[in-house]
Amino acid sequence: MRQAWLAVSVLMLSGCAMQVGERNVLRADKPGDAPPSHTLDSTSAPAWQLAELALPVADAELHGVSATRAGNALTVLYFGGNSFHLDQHGAEVLGAIAPCGADVTIFDYRGYGRSKGVPTIAMLKSDALRIFDDVNARRPGQVVLHGQSLGSFVAAYVAQQRPAARGLILESTTTNARDWGNAMLPWYVWPFVRLEISPELQDIDNVAAASGYAGPALVLEGAADHTTPPRLAKQVYAALLSSSKRLLLVPGAGHNDVLTNAMVQPAYCEFIGGLAVH
Repeated sequence: MRQAWLAVSVLMLSGCAMQVGERNVLRADKPGDAPPSHTLDSTSAPAWQLAELALPVADAELHGVSATRAGNALTVLYFGGNSFHLDQHGAEVLGAIAPCGADVTIFDYRGYGRSKGVPTIAMLKSDALRIFDDVNARRPGQVVLHGQSLGSFVAAYVAQQRPAARGLILESTTTNARDWGNAMLPWYVWPFVRLEISPELQDIDNVAAASGYAGPALVLEGAADHTTPPRLAKQVYAALLSSSKRLLLVPGAGHNDVLTNAMVQPAYCEFIGGLAVH
């Protein structure tokens, strides 16, 4: 703690520019990382029929899982946060969505978990469109996009580019890289620090993406989220063009525990149910 305060003191006295680039946003696997302690399979998700998916893309191959149950009309295409791994976290996502009557498709980002390749923001966006097109070809007009944290940028981008998306769910979302970087800094260093955003991140803007989407939307945000603060999620919500949109602020929830909160499931299921009947 003493060293942290010393570092902040030096920062405040000297002033500096902080670089924010792809390495701050993408947390792909590194050589020597421990293998996942969980596996998404019939043991961890016994209520689902699971099928492994492989999708060739530029310079890589993406791997994912399709989770289906008889009678489900829609498919949720889920994009996780910057530390999300299909095997480590997928069962929890499936458990949260299961009561709402939708199938789920999840892919690891390139460079993460089952997928190979080197991730960049541009590649994540390109991959996401390829994934959506593949899933939508099998379930035309029945694909609901759901993105959490980093994945909210991916999902909003796809929704903007693909009008065939049935609906959009943004969880723990924020506006852009600069706002995110400022939110991560203590208020008392703001006058002394200048954020320099890399060109790769400057084009990521969820407000702009949201303003290009007019379909049904649900925004889920933890009221105690200090990583992507609610005030920023509200800006994304306000930009959505749809007259069929809802913002749910979850009391006590932080950044990564929104979807599993008991308050969220009724709203999530209501949203999915409304899409299924139209």
